[in-house]
Amino acid sequence: MDLTAIQQDALVELLNIGFGRTAASLSQLTGHRVLLEVPQVTLQAVDEVGESLARVVHGPVASLHQIFSGPVAGDALLILDESGAAMLKELLTNEPALPLSIDASAREVLTEVGNILLNACLGTFGNLLKVQVSFSVPQLSLFG
Repeated sequence: MDLTAIQQDALVELLNIGFGRTAASLSQLTGHRVLLEVPQVTLQAVDEVGESLARVVHGPVASLHQIFSGPVAGDALLILDESGAAMLKELLTNEPALPLSIDASAREVLTEVGNILLNACLGTFGNLLKVQVSFSVPQLSLFG
């Protein structure tokens, strides 16, 4: 499936607004300013996603997967590299992050904050599109 230029622009703007609200939530949680880049949108087959992610994320990652349903449905992933996950845990708990390890405490923090962030973003989609969006319980996975 290919997007028209108008569809591409609309999707980028929708994501930009959703990410903006998500960044505001993260800023409130951490007490730090959050800067964003304009999102890039591509449509890919599931079996191509790993290759695409490998170009921007190196090493182990933590991903939070949340399924959303309703008139707009799909899967949302929050993906953090190991240093990003450790930094987020440190900012939210004021506990030093253990190097090269996502410990049990970090897993709990990442699951909770990921749920808040994904819901902020996906909730924005529902609000802007004026549709009801339902969310599953997010699942945290670690990949090496």
